[in-house]
Amino acid sequence: MKSDAELRAAAALFRVMSAPMRLKIINALCFGEKNVGELLALIPTTQPNMSQHLNSLYKAGVLGKRRDGVLIYYRIDNERVVALCRAICAEVSVSVTAG
Repeated sequence: MKSDAELRAAAALFRVMSAPMRLKIINALCFGEKNVGELLALIPTTQPNMSQHLNSLYKAGVLGKRRDGVLIYYRIDNERVVALCRAICAEVSVSVTAG
């Protein structure tokens, strides 16, 4: 049986990943690091909204970032999140196409 601390950590991770916009960001970053402008070209939203979601993912330890001049590049820092997203999205895809 998992400890309370482990279950709280899992719940916190699920909360961070519960927003469709954050899943879109994670999906986009599965193919390599990108800056905010590159993410905005792939995901239709406002720059402030994108930055807010990126910050939430960064604070949760899902994303890492690096500065290159004036640009900040984001990358996946937690590969377990990628595996979890792929597994859940595959399962949802199967149930959506079947139902």
